[in-house]
Amino acid sequence: MRGRHACGILLLIACVLALCSGCIAGEEVRVKSGDTVLVHYTGTLENGTVFDSSAGREPLRFTVGTGKVIPGFDEGVVGMQVGEEKTLHIPADRAYGPYREDLVFNTTETAGTENLTVGDQVGLPLQNGQVLPAKVVAVSADAVTVDANHHLAGEDLTFNVSLVEIV
Repeated sequence: MRGRHACGILLLIACVLALCSGCIAGEEVRVKSGDTVLVHYTGTLENGTVFDSSAGREPLRFTVGTGKVIPGFDEGVVGMQVGEEKTLHIPADRAYGPYREDLVFNTTETAGTENLTVGDQVGLPLQNGQVLPAKVVAVSADAVTVDANHHLAGEDLTFNVSLVEIV
C-alpha cells in the first residue's frame, strides 16, 4: 500500500512539473534570428511626423536577420514576445544611412529629360543592370541634378512596434 501511494505521489509530481514547465516554456518564446514574424508598427521622425505605419493594413511579415528591413528594426525585434510592444530608437546609421553628398550629382545626358521637373522620380541604370531610384532636385538648360539618397537618409527614426506573431 505504501509503495502505491509513493508511486502515485511521484506520478502526480511528475505531471505537475511537466505541466508547469510547458507553461513556463510557452512564456519564454522570444524572437531570434531566423524567425519569421508579423509586426504592426508606426514609424516617426524626431519631430513626431509619422512617415509610415501598418495601421489599417496587414502586419509586416519578415524573417529576422535576412536584411529585408533596416538593421535597427531587425535588431530591435530580437528578444520580443508575442503581444509585447516596444519603442525602437534607431539612429540614421542603423536606418537608411547618413545623407551622402556624393549621391547628389548632375547628369548632362538630356535624351528623354526634356519634360523632367523638380520632384520627379527617375531610375538611373547601373552597370550591373539594376536601377537606382533618384529624385530630380534641379533642372537647367544643360543639366539635370538628381539626388539618389533614400528620402530618410540622415534621419534618426522611432518605431513603435507590436509583435503579433512568431510564425
